[in-house]
Amino acid sequence: MRNLIKVERARKNITQADLAKEAKVSRQTINAMEKGKYTPSTILALKLSKIFDIPVNELFELEESDWEK
Repeated sequence: MRNLIKVERARKNITQADLAKEAKVSRQTINAMEKGKYTPSTILALKLSKIFDIPVNELFELEESDWEK
């Protein structure tokens, strides 16, 4: 799954630690999501979309390979 977390963080000028605190997760979780190594729960995806004030389907996008899982 592709995401725009890093882009949106830069747009809001916040660090991974700041975002993690606001979303109530670890900085490592944010880092792993940005690197595509962790797929968030529905609740976390919704929290992040609310924090960035963009629809969840704009923040996260399924890739072709996701359909094969």
